[in-house]
Amino acid sequence: MSSSSSSGVGSSSSSSLGGAGAPQPRSPQTGAGAAAGPSGVTLKKQIGLLSACAIIIGNIIGSGIFVSPKGVLENAGSVGLAIIVWVSTGVVTAIGAICYAELGVTIPKSGGDYLYVNDIFGSLAGFLRLWIAVLIIIPTNQAVFALTFSNYILQPLFSSCLPPESSTRLLATACLLFLTWVNCSSVRWAMYVQDIFTTGKLLALVLIIILGVVEVVKGHYYWLQPVKAFETFRDYDVGHLALAFLQGSFAFAGWNNLNYVTEELVNPIRNLPYAIFISIPVVTFVYVSANLAYITAMSPKELLASNTVAVTFGDKLLGVMSWIMPISVALSTFGGVNGSLFTSSRLFFSGAREGHLPRLLAMIHVKNCTPIPALLFTVSSTLLMLCTSDIYTLINYLGFISYLFYGITIAGQIVLRIKEPDLYRPIKVNLMLPMIYLLFWAFLLVFSFYSEPVVCSTAVAILMTGVPVYFLGVYWENKPRCFYNAIGKITHLCQKLCMVVCPVMVESRGPQNQGADDNYDS
Repeated sequence: MSSSSSSGVGSSSSSSLGGAGAPQPRSPQTGAGAAAGPSGVTLKKQIGLLSACAIIIGNIIGSGIFVSPKGVLENAGSVGLAIIVWVSTGVVTAIGAICYAELGVTIPKSGGDYLYVNDIFGSLAGFLRLWIAVLIIIPTNQAVFALTFSNYILQPLFSSCLPPESSTRLLATACLLFLTWVNCSSVRWAMYVQDIFTTGKLLALVLIIILGVVEVVKGHYYWLQPVKAFETFRDYDVGHLALAFLQGSFAFAGWNNLNYVTEELVNPIRNLPYAIFISIPVVTFVYVSANLAYITAMSPKELLASNTVAVTFGDKLLGVMSWIMPISVALSTFGGVNGSLFTSSRLFFSGAREGHLPRLLAMIHVKNCTPIPALLFTVSSTLLMLCTSDIYTLINYLGFISYLFYGITIAGQIVLRIKEPDLYRPIKVNLMLPMIYLLFWAFLLVFSFYSEPVVCSTAVAILMTGVPVYFLGVYWENKPRCFYNAIGKITHLCQKLCMVVCPVMVESRGPQNQGADDNYDS
């Protein structure tokens, strides 16, 4: 299967993991009279500016800011330095997001950093990025979101003990299946869910911030005074400082998810950067303000002793209304599951279209125009992850790899400027921005490796397991004919069951039609 970027950026020729060279799957017969060949069905541009902001904010703000901001404080060594870390991480995240905005409109296809790495550095690098996402990152993150949701929903019913593990996993499964059904049914429904729950989680954080302001007005700001704020409870250490920044960066994870759905954005040349310029400052302000609020009600020692900071905060200040906090965490993670399902399914869709996953995953429903096979694949891998008890350990390993690929992607932006300087770029950032990001990125990775060599080495080892899979599944094109025939029959059967066809690929936009989206409403 040969594939090339619609932007004209590089090209790759690779056989599909699901069977390149197999007979082309036939379109199922539908009431509309769909026939074999180009279906006329394509991903629709239904995501406006508000929903784009909701995707970024909703994917960034999960359970972290409510549950465990203590990781930054613990490694920073003082309240003042922890706040500086939060602000700095927000600034660096904004720089990274701006760089991704340039890549998103230069290579205007869904798939995010996987697609950029694939087009710039080649098929193997792109496959490794996809492999680690398919294997661990996406199913693990979604499983944690779903388990956190069910834990906090059930908490009021089990006030004197922990909810039973079976009940927690059953409710998490129900959450995943319901939201998968919503995403399969309609892009608009999925965006309504995202908009509503993003608004809800922001209102919950606004409540925390307001309570913090009230505490300051009452004079409860002992640990925010400069003299006390920088009073250390552990010696400053550059390795621990790097870990503090890495913890902060994890809390901002999801800032790049809008790039996974570029093809479904209304007027991406305008709305992609606008969504970034609005969302990242909002999240940074909310994160910093929430951390300041926590410190008004809790000492550093109390904050470090709590695994559910927002709940402890609510118990101290809300009294009989303290139930608001666990419900807020539950609603936040419910929206997080929805956003992750929506964007990650587009990543798998893009991987199949480039030949790195079975072709079936690159098909969409003939009427709903939703990538149903990719969504079912996403939720299936997540449900399997719910069966393991080592989810949180896997997150520790793979957080390092996620951040590794952020830097590789932004390095690719510089490489692309050198390789193809005349390529049409609707957005062109100053090269100082990616260089600043890469300096920060190198600092984090070097000192994280120095501080946690076993964790980082294990993460790299997990990543490299994708190399033999690539050569067997993608690079080896001349597989036995019976393999291709079997895959073709399975694909055709699944097409009939899911009523899906291969979508028409929208051509990339050049200078001659750069305003073609201007008739869309944001």
